[in-house]
Amino acid sequence: MSIINHLYSRVRIFLASSCPRVFNFCEKRKAFVKFFIAGAFSGTVDLILLFIFHDLFLWDIIFSTSAAFILAFLVSFSLQKLWTFRNYSNKRLPRQLALYLAGAFLNLNLNALAMHFLVNNLGVWYLLAQFAVNLILGFLNFLNYKFIVFKKDCHENKSFQKSVAGN
Repeated sequence: MSIINHLYSRVRIFLASSCPRVFNFCEKRKAFVKFFIAGAFSGTVDLILLFIFHDLFLWDIIFSTSAAFILAFLVSFSLQKLWTFRNYSNKRLPRQLALYLAGAFLNLNLNALAMHFLVNNLGVWYLLAQFAVNLILGFLNFLNYKFIVFKKDCHENKSFQKSVAGN
């Protein structure tokens, strides 16, 4: 987590000094910016691990894809929970993991359905279609994570506020 925090701090400092308007825009939407960064990082981890498992370790493509997905899923979950939404409680961890995994599989199916409709029925170029579907699903994921999966209950907020007030 410290690597991501360090990079994030450096980007913030750079934007604040060289592009104050961009910095102010991003600062007001900090959770969404972090969500995007965490997703991009997790996607990169997935691709790198797939390459390592399949091309370097010479594992079967299905096994490589599955292993890369599982590890990238854990990276994504950890970053979204701890860094993006600052949800440090382990009280609902099993529920959060289950909801996050259910969301991933729902997204897989929604992505396939939307791609089929856009490409096969409407004739949209597949890369443009995937870009549009990713934007829509990404926005829906952000709302799902913020208001359902990593939603802090009143007790967590009060505990956090007391610990901050005490310091």
